[in-house]
Amino acid sequence: MNWLQLLSSQRTGQKQSTHEQSRSAFEQDYDRIIFSHPFRKLQDKTQVHPLPELDFVHTRLTHSLEVSSVGRSLGKRVGEIVLRKHPELDKKFSLFDFGAIVAAASLAHDIGNPPFGHAGEDAISDFFAHHHQGLSFKEKVSEVEWNDLIKFEGNAQGFRLLTKNQYGLKLTFATLGAFTKYPCPSLFPQRDKSKRSQKKFGFFQTEKELFEEVAMQLGLNEKTERVSLRHPLAFLVEAADDICYSIIDLEDGCSLGLVSYEEAKGLFEGVITKNKSKLGKLDQLVSQQEKIGYLRALAIGDLMDECSTLFLAKEDDILAGRFDLALADHCPSKNALTDIIKVSKLKIYQARQVVEVEAAGHEVLPGLLDEFTKAGLYLMQDTKSRKYENLQLLLPHEVQLDIKAQPENVYFMLRSIVDFISGLTDRHAISLYRKIKGISVI
Repeated sequence: MNWLQLLSSQRTGQKQSTHEQSRSAFEQDYDRIIFSHPFRKLQDKTQVHPLPELDFVHTRLTHSLEVSSVGRSLGKRVGEIVLRKHPELDKKFSLFDFGAIVAAASLAHDIGNPPFGHAGEDAISDFFAHHHQGLSFKEKVSEVEWNDLIKFEGNAQGFRLLTKNQYGLKLTFATLGAFTKYPCPSLFPQRDKSKRSQKKFGFFQTEKELFEEVAMQLGLNEKTERVSLRHPLAFLVEAADDICYSIIDLEDGCSLGLVSYEEAKGLFEGVITKNKSKLGKLDQLVSQQEKIGYLRALAIGDLMDECSTLFLAKEDDILAGRFDLALADHCPSKNALTDIIKVSKLKIYQARQVVEVEAAGHEVLPGLLDEFTKAGLYLMQDTKSRKYENLQLLLPHEVQLDIKAQPENVYFMLRSIVDFISGLTDRHAISLYRKIKGISVI
């Protein structure tokens, strides 16, 4: 891989990239994402604590904005050194381009997540793998399509949303490459889960050809295997997410009283190395909220320094496809981060409110899929049924048109229905479920 190709400002569906004097193509990507409909929905999607009533608890929207901020800083730190090392890049790019690409990809990193967080992903997968209605589709799709359905993946759904024509985003190849942490399909025989880039998958069969175009344009195609390499800046997007969710979930847990201040302070101090001299300022702060926020800021600062330093040390190996690990898992503070994650799993992710609402998601999402996949079948077959004609009318108009356009393609119909259900916010999913099940008509 080479940086000139990796930083392509070419857009999907356009023959030539467009430029503005005031904004780079990558800054345009950021703006297009932040104004998009799927991104706006993140304000009412679960991060960890579902349907939060307290204003300091993070939603997917605030989490995504914070990850983007950290990503921009990581990109600029790395870009500054890469530009010095590769002077041929200096004529076309600046450190702000590196920052803008990582910021845009980080902003979108959770855009494909369904309601109820990771429990929502499991609930959608379980519908096809274990529910009678979902299982009935197994013989109507190919093996690889079925694998897509029984392993719903938010990263692949995100790539689908970012490349769907209806949203008109037409992002640059560089941003799409940086977004795709897992540049492989759901099913392929050469999968090596020791490689971070193959731990999950990054696109569905509906986007396979489009991803292959992106990979070819960026030079991500590996010569020795029939899989693609990870875009180098995707390592920074992943690091920004890992830093934010581990540190900020602990901050939220402390604010909610799930983790004591003293325990959280000790965990944060395990990460803070370079900025240890600044810990004395804690005594000048009055409220616990201020103190925990200050510790969070110091921890994030040190982790950004460690991850960017590791990336630069491994740059040659990354470009050659020899390094395929998560930066946060191999930075100097990796053991301290592991301690934080252990406490978070025990005291935060398994908190009663979290578990209760996740359990509700396992009822709500399969319930919606059961009804709307039947409505989709009736629409494909043009079969009359008053109940399912009414449900069809509840589908977005573009979903109805998509299904009608390919009346023989069951996989495409299911993909369209999953688009609709996974795109709902937490509250909308609960409200729609209650209404179509007759639990509430208000």
